[in-house]
Amino acid sequence: MANLGKMMKQLQQVQNKVMRMQEEIAEREIEATSGGGAVRVVASGAKKLLSVSIAPEAIDPDDPEMLEDLIVAAVNEVMDRVDAVTAEEMKKVTGGMELPPGLL
Repeated sequence: MANLGKMMKQLQQVQNKVMRMQEEIAEREIEATSGGGAVRVVASGAKKLLSVSIAPEAIDPDDPEMLEDLIVAAVNEVMDRVDAVTAEEMKKVTGGMELPPGLL
């Protein structure tokens, strides 16, 4: 039973570290671009879109679909980057140990 108590204490410590890590990531700003920098988006680590910048030369009234595609690509890229940062930080906190969903 002493081992179970020790394990529970360690799990609580990991949970606390994960919560701090999640708070730190949520405050980060992560950027992505598409179209060679024609569209730039910034999102928080909490996956909230913070800004979108569009270069004037990317705005073609005769081809709005191209601009729409560039925006979608940049937003998808920034969300993938947020996931990658979160996964990398989680690895650091858990020592690479895979934890069951919902445990933390």
